[in-house]
Amino acid sequence: MSRDPLTVPPVDDSDVAAWTAALGLDGLIDLHVHFLPDQVMAKVWAYFDRASEHYGIPWPVHYRLPQDDRLAVLHALDVQVFAPLVYPHKPGMADWLNGWVADFATAVEPAIPTATFFPEPGVVEYLERALAGGAECVKVHVQVGGFDPRDPVLDPAWGLLAEAGVPVVVHCGDGPVPGRYTGLDVFDGVLAAHPRLVAVLAHAGLPDYAGALQLVRRYPRVHLDTTMVGVPFTEAFAPLPADWPARLVDVADRVVLGTDFPNIPYDYATQLRAIAGWAAADDRLGIGFLRAVLHDTPARLLQG
Repeated sequence: MSRDPLTVPPVDDSDVAAWTAALGLDGLIDLHVHFLPDQVMAKVWAYFDRASEHYGIPWPVHYRLPQDDRLAVLHALDVQVFAPLVYPHKPGMADWLNGWVADFATAVEPAIPTATFFPEPGVVEYLERALAGGAECVKVHVQVGGFDPRDPVLDPAWGLLAEAGVPVVVHCGDGPVPGRYTGLDVFDGVLAAHPRLVAVLAHAGLPDYAGALQLVRRYPRVHLDTTMVGVPFTEAFAPLPADWPARLVDVADRVVLGTDFPNIPYDYATQLRAIAGWAAADDRLGIGFLRAVLHDTPARLLQG
């Protein structure tokens, strides 16, 4: 008997590849994955070790493994393409990270080249170099960076990205804790100035899911990613609206897979079960929505 991927979502990570095949996909495309230089990743993990201080809840990193082992996990999960997102927390760091991730993507076939930036002198020049070098996706972390995305020094950078049509995964929501310049109203200022920007709102704007959907409807090139959305861990402090699947119906082609691998406190399959649950909850979503989120829509964004 053939498997119904709507009613039988993946039980655990070992089941993901079979589930993906049952959907008729040749693999997953994940636009929100993190690989960083070892010394930077070690500092990120050390921060999560103190998550109870920072967030009020423990956050054990599920895939706290050497880099090659993390890559092997993604391979076993049938992740066909992933965006290794990097992000700076201070000036002088972004250009170095862009060079590191370009080398990483050259060495690791499923990884696409990505880039990042920070409000600082030379930002347009190094972003131009990254795009000329083939960067297919950009990460901006307003919370970690602690900067105003409306900073005038960044205006030409946003314009460059809007013109290039390169997707920008932007963590601009107030979750898991607010930052000085987080909030979807703040990032709305960037979108108002650059309405053609292909922005992917990380974590679906968590916890302001309704506000994120408003931006998606207002700006035709804005998307949501699924990172940590609707999973039991996040539902404990930022629950989705009860009618979330119904709210997705008219924007079903603007939702993309993101997971935050490896820095999640649960297994990869947990995120896929959440997405499958949305698809099963509304007949207007269904299998077509799953295929779009897990593969077709991120593929379209990366093709420009």
